[in-house]
Parts: sequence; C-alpha cells; structure tokens
Amino acid sequence: MNVSSKAVVPTSHASRYLQQLCKHWAHNFPVAFTTGTRTVTFSRNTRGADWPGDAILELQVSESGRECRLTASSEELLSALKGTVERHLDRFASREAALPSAWVDGQS
Repeated sequence: MNVSSKAVVPTSHASRYLQQLCKHWAHNFPVAFTTGTRTVTFSRNTRGADWPGDAILELQVSESGRECRLTASSEELLSALKGTVERHLDRFASREAALPSAWVDGQS
C-alpha cells in the first residue's frame, strides 16, 4: 500500500532551500538530481526503522514556492516524514518566519 501527500511551501528562496535540503540529506540517503526535480529516497530501514517499504520525496521549485510530493509505504511513515520535511525546511529557513506546509493527502 502506498500513500501520498503534496504540499506547496510559499517562499521566495525555494531554490536555495531545495539545494540545502538535498545536500544535507545526501549524507544519509540517496538523492537524485534531474532537471527541475530532486528526489530523496528514505530507506525503509533507516536508523533502525522497519517500515514496509521505502519512501520517496520529490522536490521542485514552482512559481508559488517549493513543491513537495511525498509517497510512503504506510500512513504512519507518511505522517512522520511530513514532520521531518517541515522541521528541516524551518531549520534552513530560520531567517524567515516558520514556513507553512499545508499537506494535502492523497495527492501525487
């Protein structure tokens, strides 16, 4: 079973934050760089976890900010990774107010 969610995070620094996030996560996870899209694969057994399958985060810069598409193997993993993405983005965007991440489940 795969579940998914999508969020658009409004910021004028989307490109910079996307690069920082991917560079940071590349130390522990596979990160693919293609034209316009960055893909982070969170392995199902990362840091001792035992999820049913891997999770995929796709990041793109859009006119309205940074688009996030998250696909996970369970509702619990999806929820946990939404929080992880939000915390990391807020860390890199610390000069701005907390950035809103309105996730819409069932979106891919």
